Amino acid sequence: MFKEIRPSAVYMGALAAFVGYTASFAIVLAGLRSMGASEAQAATGLFFATLGMGVCSIWLPAVTRIPAAVAWSTPGAAFLASTAALPGGFAEAVGAMIVCAGLIVFTGFVPALGRLVAAIPKPVANALLAGVLFNLCLAPAQALGAIPLLFLPVLVAWLAGLMWHKLAAMPLAMLAFVAVLFSGVDLPSGGLSLEGQWHPDVVPFAPIFSLQGAVSIALPLYLVTMAGQNIPGFAVLELNGYTVERQPMIRNTGLASLLIAPFGAVPVNMSAITAAMMAGEDAGRDPAHRYWAAIVSGVAYVILAFVAAPVTALASVAPAELITGVAGLALIPALVGALSGAFTHAKQMEAPALTFLITASGMTLLGISGAFWGVVAGVVIWGMKGLRHQSEVSQG
Repeated sequence: MFKEIRPSAVYMGALAAFVGYTASFAIVLAGLRSMGASEAQAATGLFFATLGMGVCSIWLPAVTRIPAAVAWSTPGAAFLASTAALPGGFAEAVGAMIVCAGLIVFTGFVPALGRLVAAIPKPVANALLAGVLFNLCLAPAQALGAIPLLFLPVLVAWLAGLMWHKLAAMPLAMLAFVAVLFSGVDLPSGGLSLEGQWHPDVVPFAPIFSLQGAVSIALPLYLVTMAGQNIPGFAVLELNGYTVERQPMIRNTGLASLLIAPFGAVPVNMSAITAAMMAGEDAGRDPAHRYWAAIVSGVAYVILAFVAAPVTALASVAPAELITGVAGLALIPALVGALSGAFTHAKQMEAPALTFLITASGMTLLGISGAFWGVVAGVVIWGMKGLRHQSEVSQG
């Protein structure tokens, strides 16, 4: 096994971990804070989410011998960031994350449930994802208006990276963010005290389970994780010629999510963007050896997990607009892809449009978030228009 390690795989695995972490840790922190997490709870959630995807990224590729990399649910974190906190605060949100993880595990044992999720029309699923991402993608413009001197260097660095290579955009933006933080933000007197913070203190608290949390948070979180991450992640591996056994992978990532959810961690799932880096030729000429790139990324994530506390402490002194602005920049490519996929059927525009609008509105009905109602509206209208079209064809 160790004889199959190649320098190209080591390089791509380390690069994928760096890109994946820097591109989305701000989104995870924004999601946890939106749900009411304290700084200590957010650091704990970030630690366990990073550790979970690291361990899974080592275990799954080692067992399957394919570059089956695992990531945290970026669209899920974005959904949390754009959703109002539950009445029970972060404890109720944790209860919802546990329910979500349980649904993923259940899907791994019941293939019919996975087929049911896959049966949601792709334009509707893309519209759901776009609606979840939309408000957070407005944050860069809002940050530019609110704190132009702080955010403009980040935006310029992001654009420069985008012109050079799309994978360089967020790492350069994060370097600019750190530079702005130390040069333009008033740090606490005596600076940041990070001594003894290289691992977070585990913050124990009892989760609260509620019907509102299950329907408003757990179900939409499950849907965007499955439709926005797992299904595309499997597709990336299959497009690169790998045979994928979906159910065991869903079970394993679901069980990992179930273990880390009580600590406030977002679910982990199959990676899509970074998996494409590790499944391609850049990770090695021989496809049979590329799984080492995923293993290396897992090792890197485990190491990065132990900087969760200082990363959270650093982010806590930044203006909220700066953090959400950075998170929004990371999600713009995903928003563009989701919007493009939502409006691909000229005769079925209304269903994805309503799904997008209802989800993005932030509305609640009967205490249930707009993400749920957006999917319901989209599926119903899609089905009704489909039946009408079939009737017209049969009559014609």
